[in-house]
Amino acid sequence: MNLAMICERFPPDVGGVATSGARIASTLTRLGHSVDVLVWSRQIPAGILESKIINNARIHRLGRFSNWDLTLQHTLNVLDWLNEKNRFDLIWGHYLQPAGFLAVLYAKGKAIKSVISARGNDVDQMMFPPGDFARLKWTLDSATQVTSVSHELAGKIKAIQGDDFPIVTLPNVVNIKTFSPASPDKALRNQLGIKEDEIILGFNGELRHKKGLPFLPTALAKVRKVMPAVLLVIGEIRARERSSIAAFASEDPETANRILSTDHIEQPDEVASYLNICDLILQPSVWDGLPNALLEAMACQKLVLASNAGGIPEVINDGDNGIIIPKTQLHRLGDAVLEILELSEDQKKSIRLNARRTVEQRFTSDKEEQAIKSLMKSLF
Repeated sequence: MNLAMICERFPPDVGGVATSGARIASTLTRLGHSVDVLVWSRQIPAGILESKIINNARIHRLGRFSNWDLTLQHTLNVLDWLNEKNRFDLIWGHYLQPAGFLAVLYAKGKAIKSVISARGNDVDQMMFPPGDFARLKWTLDSATQVTSVSHELAGKIKAIQGDDFPIVTLPNVVNIKTFSPASPDKALRNQLGIKEDEIILGFNGELRHKKGLPFLPTALAKVRKVMPAVLLVIGEIRARERSSIAAFASEDPETANRILSTDHIEQPDEVASYLNICDLILQPSVWDGLPNALLEAMACQKLVLASNAGGIPEVINDGDNGIIIPKTQLHRLGDAVLEILELSEDQKKSIRLNARRTVEQRFTSDKEEQAIKSLMKSLF
């Protein structure tokens, strides 16, 4: 089939939506489909289209205008041009707004099929002001097929659409060859300026409010009262939210000085190297879908402390393959860290082994490929 995938983000953009979009596009091409990916970009001039082939998919980056009205209208023209060349059988919107809405709008106008993929807090963003509930409802009503990254997110959609509304769950997956346990790289630790006696608390991904940013500095401060520790952000802190770190630094500069960031890392094997020097990975999400970062850490056989937000409890069985802290108790994150660090070595080892086993059994690339293959078969 000839497919167009519309994405708000796509690598080298950061975040789980970009990562999953690239992975699904690659899977679709591997299954023999012709794929054109249209993604908006702030890195190129407004209205300019840049195209290249990546992993057998044709990636088209369109420069965003200063507002979405102009951007979306211009995008329809680009879709017309691409459709004239390729005669699409399906439009895939990756994230419900604006990509999913535009995918459905264009598909209906051309009488072709559409798939929209709910990935995280996209349902919430459209459900509550200043979102647009009517647009969310129309998008869900009008799509040929709706997919969701977790059963929890599917439940939110069913609350809007009714219990019998058909949804295909497509969880995130991870490459278990790239993300695998390895001995900590001492040179990497030294390069970061981390002392031998410091416990490394890791966060993987783009750190922002929804991922629990407000709770991490205070948790680090709590731990540092008991033992030397650092917080390693494997990724970057979202620019517009760095002010909260600055505010914390004005009150506790010593602790703030032990918050380290690698900045954005493009190569997955490098991310795995950083994960493997961490003693404990923290995923204190306030809300979430089913984080790629969580699966990557578990695949590396790490101890993980995560909230029960979104689809996280669909992965972590508390005390078995990770530790869950209720999202209503994130103010106790530091205490929870100390409790985990006091577990026996046998308990820690068992949790680590079970974490890796969970990913191997349920969240591998071949599982996603089979699910997408079944989805495409049901559509055609």
